[in-house]
Amino acid sequence: MKWPLIVQLVLLVVAPAGRPQDPPREWIDPDTGHRVVRLSDEGGSQSLYFHQNAYTPDGGTLVITTPTGLAAIDLKTHALRKIVSERVNLIMVGRKTGQAYYVKAGRIFAVDVNTKSVREMGAVPAGGSIASVNTDETLFAGTVTKGTPPAASGRGDNYPGKGDMMERRLAARIPMELFTLNPKSGETKTILRSTDWINHVQFSPTDPGQLMFCHEGPWHKVDRTWTIRTDGTGLTQIHHRTMNMEIEGHEFFSPDGRTIWYDLQTPRSEVFWLAGYDIATGKRTWYHLQPSEWSVHFNQSPDGRMFAGDGGGPSSVAAPNNGQWIYLFRPELTRDRTDGQLPNAAELIQPGVLKAEKLVNLAHHDYQLEPNVTFTPDGQWIVFRSNMFGPTHVFAVEVAASQKRP
Repeated sequence: MKWPLIVQLVLLVVAPAGRPQDPPREWIDPDTGHRVVRLSDEGGSQSLYFHQNAYTPDGGTLVITTPTGLAAIDLKTHALRKIVSERVNLIMVGRKTGQAYYVKAGRIFAVDVNTKSVREMGAVPAGGSIASVNTDETLFAGTVTKGTPPAASGRGDNYPGKGDMMERRLAARIPMELFTLNPKSGETKTILRSTDWINHVQFSPTDPGQLMFCHEGPWHKVDRTWTIRTDGTGLTQIHHRTMNMEIEGHEFFSPDGRTIWYDLQTPRSEVFWLAGYDIATGKRTWYHLQPSEWSVHFNQSPDGRMFAGDGGGPSSVAAPNNGQWIYLFRPELTRDRTDGQLPNAAELIQPGVLKAEKLVNLAHHDYQLEPNVTFTPDGQWIVFRSNMFGPTHVFAVEVAASQKRP
């Protein structure tokens, strides 16, 4: 791959006093024709995990983490403002008020992204962590671990030793609790106890009483994706394995909260799908994609018409045929030639395919850092984090191509 001219020129500049030169602010990817912009100012800045909301309800602001705190980015002007000037753990941005919720020293806080005013919201239970805030911002959700998990040896999805760590962590059967915390009353309520490893806790973007979580571990050994109501009822397994070595995971809600989407492989590393489960009806939709287009994480546009993916590294489950790209996917359902006449039609999976378009070449990205794609609220950009220039920065690629492909 040849870097675009603007990138080559930047990389030839010698920074004063040995300071690493910042990546370019904007360029056209020569392999795709799509415009890419750098949104962050400080190396080491990151966007949130793919299923954590980082956008204010008006769609105008993105909140990111920086090495020195939290920053708010105007999505129209790309102006960046520091809103918290100390290292904290960002949970997400509230879908109702637009406050950014974070944890510091075992306490939960909310910061107004416009005024920078901060309110303390409560304490994290001992041994616990806060993972999500519900859509009307009346409950937090998280987990408590009643023991000491095996230490991780890296980061991301592909670091050496992760598989061994996950095997040991699953086998340890450390007791855990899934809980909710009411910030107004201070009440903490345990809604599930388990010796399975509970992870990826996330609230529905539209239903304040709907939670999703996973049983973490080696994906071929766990029944991963589950939902539960905040009153502890309705525990439901979302996907049931039908073959040995079938895996599914990295689940997320559709923007309207009606569908749960997840990476499905039947079996692992061989046949790839983006699978959907309709929460109300149980109807399933599976979109097939090629190994070269598989992604560590997927996400869906606000209007539900497109998906995005962040590609995979050389050690991914799709290797050696995976692609290191930011992808845009357009779903196409397979035509039903039965006209719905089969007696069990309602129970059958609706198949389809994902038509991929490459947006950003990530050949120089180290996938120990997961790019974690999200669509901006207007659906015009896809935000991701990358270390393709060295230090980690937050970038956005325009969905519409600026130039025709070569």
